Amino acid sequence: MNIILTGASSGIGFEAALELSLNSENKIVCIARSAEKLRKLLEIGRSINPDCTIYPVEFDIVMDDYAALMPFLKERLGHVDILINNAGALINKPFLETTANDLADMYQSNVLGHFNMIKNVLPLMPAGGHIVNIGSMGGYQGSVKFPGLAAYSASKSALHTLTECLAFELADTGIKINCLALGSAQTEMLEAAFPGYESPVMAFEMGKYVADFARTGHKFFNGKVLPVAVTTP
Repeated sequence: MNIILTGASSGIGFEAALELSLNSENKIVCIARSAEKLRKLLEIGRSINPDCTIYPVEFDIVMDDYAALMPFLKERLGHVDILINNAGALINKPFLETTANDLADMYQSNVLGHFNMIKNVLPLMPAGGHIVNIGSMGGYQGSVKFPGLAAYSASKSALHTLTECLAFELADTGIKINCLALGSAQTEMLEAAFPGYESPVMAFEMGKYVADFARTGHKFFNGKVLPVAVTTP
């Protein structure tokens, strides 16, 4: 499979990339802003599977020029079977201290970046392709909400709705799109949201789940926002 994974330099994205790299037939473009962390990902991937194909790409999905990225994707992959939109950011501030710029930053990182990726990658996806957006229980309707995370949760809720809307728009193409509203996993982002809290789910476990869902979830779901959580938070 030909796969693009954003936010691949740490946490769940890092672990999902390693899981996908275990199959030597996969070609994985791993996108993140940190070249150093991407080099570490490639090093570990090759140590686990010397025959893996990982293409590390230093790229900002919000700010950088897609006109430079697309020729690389066409040359290395040709077509794209799976797009995993995992990149994201978090701000933890009381609402009265949260600025309009904070809210805009959350929407740029957690919605606009994925919007950009989907628009640019769609022309490379054949029927049977699968887009997986990584949402959050923080933005899942009816779930418990927590102080300090209003801007983050609102941006994730927007991503959830974007997923549902695109499923209908893409119905005639044969491309499926789903969103995983993840609960806690032991990552740096969890520590930023809930300092001192220890999740019963490790990052590598959630990364494996995301990788498995990206490979097979479109056979059972389309346009769905699926909660993936065993605890609150």
